[in-house]
Amino acid sequence: MENLSEQLYGIVTVYGPKLIGAIITLVIGMWIISILRKALSRNFEKRNVDPSLRGFLNSMIGIGLKLMLWIAVIGMMGVQMTSFIAILGAVGLAVGMALSGTLQNFAGGVMILLFKPFKIGDFVDAQGHAGIVSEIQIFNTILKTPDNKTIIIPNGGLSTGSMTNFSTEMKRRVDFTFGIAYGDDVDKAKEVLLKLIKADARIINDPAEPFIAVSELADSSVNLVVRVWAEAANYWGIYFDLHENVYKTFAKEGLNIPFPQMDVHLQK
Repeated sequence: MENLSEQLYGIVTVYGPKLIGAIITLVIGMWIISILRKALSRNFEKRNVDPSLRGFLNSMIGIGLKLMLWIAVIGMMGVQMTSFIAILGAVGLAVGMALSGTLQNFAGGVMILLFKPFKIGDFVDAQGHAGIVSEIQIFNTILKTPDNKTIIIPNGGLSTGSMTNFSTEMKRRVDFTFGIAYGDDVDKAKEVLLKLIKADARIINDPAEPFIAVSELADSSVNLVVRVWAEAANYWGIYFDLHENVYKTFAKEGLNIPFPQMDVHLQK
């Protein structure tokens, strides 16, 4: 018993101060981590970071800081952590290589949520798909096409590839090309087009007035280019309506809309 008491006394003498120091370090460290997470959360909120990304990043940073704190606390008690850290690093490398595609999508999702190249409700064309953004997840972005199809695009390629966002600007230019037959009056065609443009109240003169000019002397037609400006919400309405009105009005005004023709000569 006396020998056991001496051993216990030696253990307490050696490890007692280390244990007390480790507990104090753990308590103070957890308190500091809590303060840092609250400050980080306020900073994210000031920067208008997406709420889902805000919570995810806060949790990941908290886990990383707590892991570092526990490693330091265990090391203070005399436990050799070098081998453990090496094994942990090897495991992390193996997992990272196995999940390289998933991690790329995760990183892409973080970049999209941070820099916001598009938002929910925007109409975008990316990765060969066009549609309205219905949801931005951490790994994927979900689009809804005009015919109500659901398209899931991984964020990795979406964050690094080219993309067209049609909803960024409030105004868009609508471009047309109309052809008339050779021999038709070009000036009259311009007058008819200008009259149709002025009759549509959705067409605006800001940032530029309507533009009409001969753009090409094609094989079967004289092509006129028409450029008008409109609110983005009116783009497709103007596009479809003006095509229909031009087709109906040209015929009434004696202007011919040609189509490709070919003369075939038969020789015996």
